[in-house]
Amino acid sequence: MREPYTVKAEGLPDEVTIYEVGPRDGLQNERAVVPVEVKAELISRLAAAGLSVIEATSFVHPKWVPQLADAEKLLASMERVPGVRYPVLVPNERGLDRALAHGVTEIAIFGSATESFARRNLNRTVDESLAMFEPVVTRALAEGLRVRGYLSMCFGDPWEGPTAIERVVEIGGRLLELGCYELSLGDTIGVGTPGHVTALLRAFGTAGIGTSRLAVHFHDTYGQALANTLAALREGVTVVDSSAGGIGGCPYAMSATGNLATEDLVWMLHGLGVRTGVSLEPLVETSVWLASRLGRPPTSRVVQALAKEN
Repeated sequence: MREPYTVKAEGLPDEVTIYEVGPRDGLQNERAVVPVEVKAELISRLAAAGLSVIEATSFVHPKWVPQLADAEKLLASMERVPGVRYPVLVPNERGLDRALAHGVTEIAIFGSATESFARRNLNRTVDESLAMFEPVVTRALAEGLRVRGYLSMCFGDPWEGPTAIERVVEIGGRLLELGCYELSLGDTIGVGTPGHVTALLRAFGTAGIGTSRLAVHFHDTYGQALANTLAALREGVTVVDSSAGGIGGCPYAMSATGNLATEDLVWMLHGLGVRTGVSLEPLVETSVWLASRLGRPPTSRVVQALAKEN
């Protein structure tokens, strides 16, 4: 299978960790319920391709995201590869109870930088959602779990318009203060551009929060995800969220289309001489296989190109 020509670029990290969100964020927007066996095989294939962090599922109430109602069954049936992390998303203390009962060692919480999305996603204000997260994080840390924070609508909100940079820094800082080891900055509706990314990351730095504690999570709604990722890498970010095949979106923000495709990200990083530990061929094969199960083609441009060649 074709690989990108490698031309090492200056000013980039030597290695990047890809935080694969396909099994959770990618599948949660699928209308037809994906069988748990397919989800388990997807996770196994992603690990075999070399991905070291695979977000497996979420313990959100089945009423709100029916696609993930099988979280317990999935965790009980999926294969775990030594050295691979399998975090899960938890919305509240009940979700944490379920995660602890199934031996989860790493969780994530999902906050919002805007009031409109906080209301739609969590039925709470931003302050109320942070108050809800506090006991979740405290208990998780006491149980020895790692906790990651997601912050959505960091660049723009479909109801409120552009999100003020100082607002993102404030709310993101509060999530980190709760005890999150890392904060993933989400461009939920894909409106960010590279200059905006640079300005936001530098604002965090001015507030005393370095890029070693930040990750990025870009949607490709306006075709900016790779450009935005490169801008983040130049500022020192070394953790990038992506989804195999580019699947995903957000069930509470209809303008949020697919995530940055893992294959497109790997192609760019390898072309820049940045190590990922991921093998492109089995990753592409996985997305082709998944597309056949979902009944539609992958949105990843790299998958489309390489699948035609092979």
